[in-house]
Amino acid sequence: MFQIGDLTCAVPVEAVREIIPAQPATRIPGAPVAVDGLVNVRGALLTVVDAHALLGRAIQPGTEGSILVIEVGGKAVGFEVGEVLDLLELSPDALESSAALPGIDPRLANAVGRQGARVFVVLDTDALLAPLISG
Repeated sequence: MFQIGDLTCAVPVEAVREIIPAQPATRIPGAPVAVDGLVNVRGALLTVVDAHALLGRAIQPGTEGSILVIEVGGKAVGFEVGEVLDLLELSPDALESSAALPGIDPRLANAVGRQGARVFVVLDTDALLAPLISG
């Protein structure tokens, strides 16, 4: 589970390779605004996408940021978020349909999850990131 501005989100754990601290990216000329650029991760270049820009959420003050390295279409992509909160294992009954999601395009979410009083959006990383990295 992680924060993107004021939105609490999650992705399936099997989609995440690793979590690294946020770092400055080298801008790619002509890339979409949501693409921060490239970072060097142990000698390999990683394209980093700013989740805040992608979902239209303001960065919360005081968050250091993290990059989730996510597998999308066989490629590793960095997904920069505000803060990583927790790693959860959820039962299927903790997830609900994403059809009536306020504040986010339901095509970009797989479900809405609940853990206690906390409600979060389970993002569809393929729908979010594949259009930015295809080609």
